[in-house]
Amino acid sequence: MTPLDDLFSTDESRAESQLEKVMTLNPAEISDFPNHPFKVKQDEAMTEMVDSVKQYGVLVPALVRPKADGGYEMVAGHRRKFAATLAELPEIPCIVRDLTDDKATIIMVDSNLQRETILPSEKAFAYKMKLDAMKRQVGRPSKENSVPVGQNFDGKTSRELLAAKLPDSNTQIQRYVRLTELIPSILQMVDDGKIAFRPAVELSYLSSKQQEALYSTMECEDCTTSLAQAIKMKEFSKDGKLTEEVILSIMQEEKPNQKEQFKMSKERISKYFAPGTPAQKIEDTIIKALELYRKRQRDREAER
Repeated sequence: MTPLDDLFSTDESRAESQLEKVMTLNPAEISDFPNHPFKVKQDEAMTEMVDSVKQYGVLVPALVRPKADGGYEMVAGHRRKFAATLAELPEIPCIVRDLTDDKATIIMVDSNLQRETILPSEKAFAYKMKLDAMKRQVGRPSKENSVPVGQNFDGKTSRELLAAKLPDSNTQIQRYVRLTELIPSILQMVDDGKIAFRPAVELSYLSSKQQEALYSTMECEDCTTSLAQAIKMKEFSKDGKLTEEVILSIMQEEKPNQKEQFKMSKERISKYFAPGTPAQKIEDTIIKALELYRKRQRDREAER
């Protein structure tokens, strides 16, 4: 039966009621997207955004979707919401749109990939989330197409379709997704630039236990892995022979471009420095102390 309201409304009014409209919502009513891969930092750029929001408000509406249990879920606009919260704005403009989980995921990833600076971990989890959503939308392949689930895209894989719209190639996207297999501590080293991208990809094939052992070794030896070392550990792991002793042996190997170095255990000098002191600062302090000692020795020689 036709609803009573529809009997007394025109086609134009019914069409207008279905159009998306910008609403003002309290940021507290909007929850973050589940497992949002992009970090919202309170850095210098955020400080500038907060100042702008205080002066002009949020100019570009965020995109949200209604939640079944009430309230809304952010799809695109996490940084705007955070800035508005810091600026203590009671409301922000939002476009409310009904979206499936997969469609919301794709829009969330696409909107954030436009950022100028993206961390390797952010891109890794974003690519994985979008690829999984694309695969779920397509479903299982036909009998004529024996490729794995989610790859029946008119003869193309989901990665190939994604790569067609991005600067990263199909292979590069696959490498980024591999980073999601890294333990958090090693992935953080990748984000910090302490481990290069390619070695990190090779390390992702190690088990979590092996990665933990490697991280402990890098901490104790104050070193990071090269591509050659990462590949070697991957091969040992594949053969089931990558033990803590093997990891230490590989990490102690001299790299081709590495000059002979003097090493001293942290235990011998730890009492002279505060916990957490960067290795570079420790080295600089020791050099300055040696230079001062040498100067005093020269002064004594001159006085004789």
